Amino acid sequence: MSNHLKRLAAPGSWHISRKTRKFITKTSPGPHNASAMPVSVWLRDHTGVARNQKEAKKIIQDRSVIVNGMPVRDNHLGIGVFDIVSIPKMGRHYRVLMNKKGRLTTIEISEEDAQSRLCKIRDKTVIRGGKVQLNLLYGANVIADNSYRPRDSIVVKLTGDDRFTILDHYPFEVGNMAMIIGGSHSGKIGKITEIRETSGSVPNRVFLEDVGNGDSFDTIDDYVFMIGRESTPVTWGLD
Repeated sequence: MSNHLKRLAAPGSWHISRKTRKFITKTSPGPHNASAMPVSVWLRDHTGVARNQKEAKKIIQDRSVIVNGMPVRDNHLGIGVFDIVSIPKMGRHYRVLMNKKGRLTTIEISEEDAQSRLCKIRDKTVIRGGKVQLNLLYGANVIADNSYRPRDSIVVKLTGDDRFTILDHYPFEVGNMAMIIGGSHSGKIGKITEIRETSGSVPNRVFLEDVGNGDSFDTIDDYVFMIGRESTPVTWGLD
């Protein structure tokens, strides 16, 4: 299998120049899908930390890039929405987000903010001993109680001996704030006004009110990422 793909075929969410070179690094299987941006592309094309692919590889091989609290060694590793990327030697910390054009974007954050990450609960299972395990959207698992549900979001700690401690919880329910991470409304932030359950394999529909202009729109529940409660709205840098 090839490690590269043509720039013209790269996902639009990467927001890269298309005709400067013929090929670009391909995302390896990992915590996100194939639309996730390889960390070496992020270093070179989005932050400018590396001037070329050779420099990006050297930075990664030196374990100088930390993604969600863990050093990265694979320059093909994909990073996606709400990932936390740190470069400790430079004292820089970033959060990956999606803007209103559906493109991955990066904002610089403080060291304190880089200690935690917002995660969507993909599923939950009961494991040995009757413990409840939350399966998160980006591949990690967390042991918790049974008060959390799929499609809720949680804030987890990324560092220290208490790594993956749950710090906050944003339920998937009417009145709470969400960001859309797929479809034609990617990047929009809205307040959920209705959750309409459908039968069979058809995805549930979620109706929201855009916090920017007040317009109403709808999407499927798979594209909804909870980011705050009605009483404590959070926009994570996209306000």
